[in-house]
Amino acid sequence: MPTRLIDVTQLSFCYKGNHEKTLDGLSFHINAGEVFGLLGPSGSGKSTTQKILMGLLPGSTGKANIFGHSVGSMGRSFYERIGVSFELPTLYLRLTALENLQLFASLYSVKTLDPLEVLAMVGLQADAGKRVEAFSKGMKMRLNLCRALLNDPELLFLDEPTTGQDPARARITRRLITDLKGRGKTIFLTTHNMSEADELCDRVGFLVNGRADVIDQPSELKRRFGKRVLQVVVKVNDQQLTHSFAMDNIAANTEFLQTLKSQQILSIHSQEASLDDVFIKVAGQNL
Repeated sequence: MPTRLIDVTQLSFCYKGNHEKTLDGLSFHINAGEVFGLLGPSGSGKSTTQKILMGLLPGSTGKANIFGHSVGSMGRSFYERIGVSFELPTLYLRLTALENLQLFASLYSVKTLDPLEVLAMVGLQADAGKRVEAFSKGMKMRLNLCRALLNDPELLFLDEPTTGQDPARARITRRLITDLKGRGKTIFLTTHNMSEADELCDRVGFLVNGRADVIDQPSELKRRFGKRVLQVVVKVNDQQLTHSFAMDNIAANTEFLQTLKSQQILSIHSQEASLDDVFIKVAGQNL
């Protein structure tokens, strides 16, 4: 049975001055070695959840355990075991990339990775001596990820990790996250990018009205919220025609079989939902 690295039960939180709770009975777990994505509309409480689990936001009720201990009971050693990449970079702009990482490395009591090695992971080794004030937003986000990796953590909190990155660089960052999972890291990811969540996450949960009542593998969610229909596009007299067939007992569907035998097939697609479709259906009225 998988080991639960994070276990959250009936977690609730309300910001001072607000009448409605940001979190209202949130429950989920994250297994060791898993990439888990918490998805939801802006303001739904994704970052709030991460901050509570990092021990940065007191005042919640319910249960929030990490490494088998309550978040509120863990001391400084907890921060030696986790890495955090915030959505907004937290860096010293007048220092170089290398100087930033050397400074952050000096704050750990555990052995850290070579800063130059970490910079190479995100393709910033050539910019090690450049002041961060000259970095683009995407470069700052990559350096922010370096900071999270310095202590070779067991658990990573990543908040919108590809913000500000062009498609090619974002693909490299996603590949790095996949590599980190392959090395046994556990990753708690929040993102608005549904295709990114679909590609990276073993399971995702949709945070709506302070709860995550829909949690599953992306592939299962796409099947659950999609249509059990097969769409076949054929070419007839230089025209494209589309036929739809119910997938249930399709092997016995004579019209479908005849179409395959007699028509020029251009494409065949099942009509499962995309994760964007699932997001819209689940979040619905909250968008």
